[in-house]
Amino acid sequence: MTGESFTPDEQARLAPYVTNTDRSIFALTNLPEVIKGALFSRYSRSTLGLRRLLLREFIDDDAAEFSAIQGGTGNIAQDTALAVGRAQSFYDRILDGYGDDSIGELGGAHLAVEEVSILATKTLEDARIGGSPLEKSTRYVSFGQKVAGDYRFYKEPRLLDSRHRERYLNACRTLFDTYDQLNEPIREYVRSRLPRDPNTPEAAYERSVRALGFDFIRGLLPAATLTNMGVFGNGRFFESLISRLRIEPLQEFQDIAQASWEELAKVAPSFIRRAHPDHRHFQGYAAFMEAQRQKIQSVAEQLEQGSAEPLSLPAGTSGEVRLVEWDADAEIKLLAALLYEHTALPLQQVQEQVRQLPDAERERIVRESIALREHRRHKPPRALERVFYTFDLLGDYGMYRDLHRHRMLTQWRQPLTTRFGYNIPVELEDAGLAQPYHAAMAQAAATFEAIAVDYPHEAQYVVPMAYRIRWAMHINLRALLWLVELRSTPQGHPGYRHIAQELFQEVKRVQPRLAEWIKFVDLDNYALGRLDAEVRQESKSP
Repeated sequence: MTGESFTPDEQARLAPYVTNTDRSIFALTNLPEVIKGALFSRYSRSTLGLRRLLLREFIDDDAAEFSAIQGGTGNIAQDTALAVGRAQSFYDRILDGYGDDSIGELGGAHLAVEEVSILATKTLEDARIGGSPLEKSTRYVSFGQKVAGDYRFYKEPRLLDSRHRERYLNACRTLFDTYDQLNEPIREYVRSRLPRDPNTPEAAYERSVRALGFDFIRGLLPAATLTNMGVFGNGRFFESLISRLRIEPLQEFQDIAQASWEELAKVAPSFIRRAHPDHRHFQGYAAFMEAQRQKIQSVAEQLEQGSAEPLSLPAGTSGEVRLVEWDADAEIKLLAALLYEHTALPLQQVQEQVRQLPDAERERIVRESIALREHRRHKPPRALERVFYTFDLLGDYGMYRDLHRHRMLTQWRQPLTTRFGYNIPVELEDAGLAQPYHAAMAQAAATFEAIAVDYPHEAQYVVPMAYRIRWAMHINLRALLWLVELRSTPQGHPGYRHIAQELFQEVKRVQPRLAEWIKFVDLDNYALGRLDAEVRQESKSP
């Protein structure tokens, strides 16, 4: 039941926009996103219920032109403009009058970002809070098609206007030519090594062969490869994203920022107004970020000059994982956090009492808690978030892109380079297909080095996904558990499966008892790992 009551007439007018008029919990329906956001922004500063506000300030307010907003004009563009204009006055009043940035989280938008490089998608996906990106898969979609006689990769304008034009285009086209050349031969190799079981549906088998084939050759795709992605985010997310894209050195990123701003301004201008280049908020942000970048870069250059770390590494087939930092008191802190919610004691006192427990008792509590998890979707308690690890990783750009999707952690990455060598799947070597792969990689590396002299940022576009990137990861045990258990499953790519397994082994090396929380890590190796998953999918088909 609800404390508010509505007349039959009010109920009728509310009915299209709320799921009920007589209960205290309800959902909004058939309202533009901007109206829902504006409504909630008023909601937090009113004694009225949401439905009463909707009636009073929208439905019954002649100035709101609500009938037109709801489609009364018959003109979709006009209706949208009316809704945006009406909602904007609410947002602006709250933002300017109260400085309440949180109202930007009360409405959202779906943004399609197409024909952008896979280099750009990583920056688009760096934002962790308030947004949900989804990118076209390199496992299920071929990237070898030509459009208007050429492969789909970003024609970087500064490079095309430079002396590197032909070298850049030729290197990218060679990578795509090799990708297309190896596509069918690697599938034939898979079929020969793993023939179809008569009990396995042919469609499921071929899907797994196709997916595995794409996994083996995806390393040839340059960072310039064009892809599509969809992004859902709230207003605060988009304001932050656009602001960060505007200060990036690459022209493509700045173009994406401006195009995104223009489109979002049509549906939610108040959300992203401060990301406009003329807005004082953005100008202050940009000045701060540039000053910070210059200061840090100058120090970093001095550190690098005095380092004995080799600038280049040989080609190989695996990633490298180093556990850099962990907490020696992690188990005590975890158990204290686990017990804290069930006491009335201060955390420090609980922690000291745990410290006094015999080791066997602490082990018993850990093991009994772990035993309750029956599968990986049984999420452990938040107490595990009190335990942190910092890793330094070296793996190919393809596996990094997969692991980058995990957002409940902190990641830092270095720019793309060819100086750390590249990975080649052993299957390509076994199939006798390594020579064209190596040749394409060598051409890409030579092109990168030539371009980097003049255009260090733009040179990244020619780096294939097989080349290694160095990145760091700061992650709590709960998030690590989810990452390792998910990314070590049989259907995962061999590259990131190896990284996930090594993350587990590093924790086990220094804290074996805590590593037992990662109960469903899969340490086995598989040939056609997708097969079981595809068979299950086939069985669900009508």
